[in-house]
Amino acid sequence: MANIILPDRHQPYVVIEATGETSILDLDREPIVDLYKTHGALLFSGFGVDVPRFGAFAKRFCKTSVVNESPGLQPVDTSANVFTVDGGDKAFALHPELSREPWKPDVAFFGCQSAPTSGGRTTIYDGVALVRHMPQAVRRQLEPRRLLYIKPVWPTLLEYWLGTADPTDAQLASPPPGCPYYFRRYPETGILRVFTRPALHRPMFIDEPAFGNFLLFARFNHGRPDHPVLDDGHEVPEEWLQAIKATADQLSAEIEWNAGDLLMLDNTRFMHGRTAITDVAERVILTYFGYLDFAIPSPEEPADPIWRREDFEPPLRPDHPRANRGSDDLRP
Repeated sequence: MANIILPDRHQPYVVIEATGETSILDLDREPIVDLYKTHGALLFSGFGVDVPRFGAFAKRFCKTSVVNESPGLQPVDTSANVFTVDGGDKAFALHPELSREPWKPDVAFFGCQSAPTSGGRTTIYDGVALVRHMPQAVRRQLEPRRLLYIKPVWPTLLEYWLGTADPTDAQLASPPPGCPYYFRRYPETGILRVFTRPALHRPMFIDEPAFGNFLLFARFNHGRPDHPVLDDGHEVPEEWLQAIKATADQLSAEIEWNAGDLLMLDNTRFMHGRTAITDVAERVILTYFGYLDFAIPSPEEPADPIWRREDFEPPLRPDHPRANRGSDDLRP
């Protein structure tokens, strides 16, 4: 049996410490599922998780996975969709993984292969707790609102979702049932893709509102107050964003990594970020983003979407580093 330390006020995650187990794969699945559904964040410590065990452990719970196409992630084991985190050194604001797209994963796995001696801590925060603690005036403003994610297109993306790189207005107006976007053609900008989500949503396994979207990352990492926007097309007010960030910064927790640790996060409930990294060569963190085989899919998703049927790699922009070459497998 592993030693289980339940969350408290200063530790919003379960710690599962190795005792006599020789491998994380020896742990019983069902108690882990129960802890995950209840608490949403599990840190496995002392199991010495390497690349093969990391991928195998994630696949014990996930039916399918998605490739995060962010250019900063590097492939480690492409057969298992295991990548590194972004290789830069700057701090990251809190965000759920891939919340900028309509296929936001159910779960995010992070595994430490090499721990930094200073900096580079992963920060996490419970989006349900954020709603509980944010200023009531901001919460009342957010509760009835939705967010619009409006982004450009390119020919291969249109071909992928609509079956043609040059769609007619009729095709734009009636995308196939599995397409997660709707499309609009504008004289100034051409075709844009759009999807929408509630500003406050219900996570998969807890019936309370949560904050979990791309707002903080877009504003405080990209300097963009215009993505996403509110359902009326206006930017989210700066004072709302500052109040939400102040609440999250005050109550977020830091994971101080040890080599071999594994973090399992409910991506529908928790946000994550990181502190600034002192030495990027020291810090090697693995990622896997998946769709649970015990999922309760959001009604916001299309019916039977492709990412729940098979491992999914979104169509890449033409200027993406991996667009015109195969991904190298860096597995040791």
